[in-house]
Amino acid sequence: RAALWLVVGAGSVDEDDDQLGLAHMTEHMAFNGTANFPRQALVNYLESVGMQFGPEVNAYTNQDETVYMLQVPTDPPELLATGLQILEEWAHRVSFEDTEIDKERGVIIEEGRLGRGADERMYDAQLPIIFHGSRYAARNTIGDPDLIKSFPHDTIRRFYRDWYRPDLMAVVAVGDFDQAAVEAAIRARFA
Repeated sequence: RAALWLVVGAGSVDEDDDQLGLAHMTEHMAFNGTANFPRQALVNYLESVGMQFGPEVNAYTNQDETVYMLQVPTDPPELLATGLQILEEWAHRVSFEDTEIDKERGVIIEEGRLGRGADERMYDAQLPIIFHGSRYAARNTIGDPDLIKSFPHDTIRRFYRDWYRPDLMAVVAVGDFDQAAVEAAIRARFA
């Protein structure tokens, strides 16, 4: 097995005022289509090779970063190569189709609604006090539900274009593989 991560040094603190919640939504959109894995094709591929969402395919966004994680079988070797291709797709080939954006709006809003327990409500109340005077005070990762419902499609594309760039990214690969070969494959895809 190999653990493959794409770490993007951009999170909710980097959002413009018209993008509250779009760092997190960008993370979701990466699973809804890329140039070489349209719409459901990425999810279908990952499930077809026996990978499960949660333990082997996951991602998270916080105020400072967005991290995409794959735990890929290394036998046969082409699964590792495809895993690196998926990281590359997430890095600069997310498609952001209008219909997929509109479908994901409800998913994000429901995720925010379900996460409104006591801990989250206390955290929201503490943010403006703990981080007074900084962008952290006004940047809850789940974002603004009203904005999520209505933002123009190009607003999320602008976030992706502005923040998903090589100087803010790292690829992490750990596992049972030839280090030199994987490093060369990463350089070939991301140089």
